[in-house]
Amino acid sequence: MKTRLVIIVILLLILTVLLTRNDERITNTLINIINPLKQHYKNFTQDIEDKSQSYIFQKESIEKLARENRILRQHLLEQTHYIKQVKDIYSVLPSLERYPVQNISITDTISYVKLNSFSQILLTMPKNLRQNKLYGLIQKNVVAGIAQVKNNQLFGYLTSDKMCRFSVFIGPNKAPGIAEGLQQNEMQIKFIPKWYEIKVGDTVVTSGLDAIFFENIPVGIVTKTELHSSYKVAYIKTYSDIFHPKTFFLINDAKATLTENYDGNDTHLKQNYYTVPKTIENNASKPYFENEKEKKTVVSSIPKRIDQTQDDIVEPETPTEEKEIEKKIKKQKERYIPEQNNDQLDLF
Repeated sequence: MKTRLVIIVILLLILTVLLTRNDERITNTLINIINPLKQHYKNFTQDIEDKSQSYIFQKESIEKLARENRILRQHLLEQTHYIKQVKDIYSVLPSLERYPVQNISITDTISYVKLNSFSQILLTMPKNLRQNKLYGLIQKNVVAGIAQVKNNQLFGYLTSDKMCRFSVFIGPNKAPGIAEGLQQNEMQIKFIPKWYEIKVGDTVVTSGLDAIFFENIPVGIVTKTELHSSYKVAYIKTYSDIFHPKTFFLINDAKATLTENYDGNDTHLKQNYYTVPKTIENNASKPYFENEKEKKTVVSSIPKRIDQTQDDIVEPETPTEEKEIEKKIKKQKERYIPEQNNDQLDLF
């Protein structure tokens, strides 16, 4: 330590001596030695400062970009889900034309009710649904199941679930029965009357009598039949895809819209009045009337009485026989014109 101090003191003395001599060569030499050292020192310190600033700036930039990336990924996930929903709805919109739009709502699957069960799902709930009422679910023009509102949540029971029950018709003879979920892509139809003939391969459609589905919506095909003590049972393979429950049509009201608010007692039939038609006997196009007053008295083409056989037959006459023509016209009036005091004719 002492030797270092001695060396430093000696160097300082030498520098002071050299500087005090005012020799330009010595001064230039010292400047040439010191300036590069100062320049290297300045560059070194500047590099350290730039690197420190760059590190701090990069850290802030990385944190900012990471936050933006998380936000963008969130938006991307949301948009992907939205596009998927639009595709699902767009794919089923053409089939919506077959049903009355005012009685149909579109509902999407939220999730399964149980993780180990693929037969019960939670659905988005449309407006104006009633508690405990059964609603029909349609998937791509076929029966997918039923839905019911419980505790302000819409539950869906697919065709493989035992809670799914609705009335159906079977085969060309339309044998009635009650379809009930059994297992994967299979249902059983109970209470089929014994006198109906059920064959393997018969198509099963909804009956529409339970106010759950519209009539004639496909359900499945008969695969097996059994005869019980008092009725038949048929097993069917369903058309619906229970493993891809995406978008459904929910039937709000399955009643017939054509006869809604129909009152037969309030029906008024328009009375039609006709002219006298041609007959086989007289082969005349119109009855002859002398004036318009007589013409107005004819209000119907049906005479008061028509016998099965008529003795008097009007034969065509020549223009010269005027008297005979007048007699025939009178007979024709008596046959077709009712009494003057009766404006309408008895039909029976």
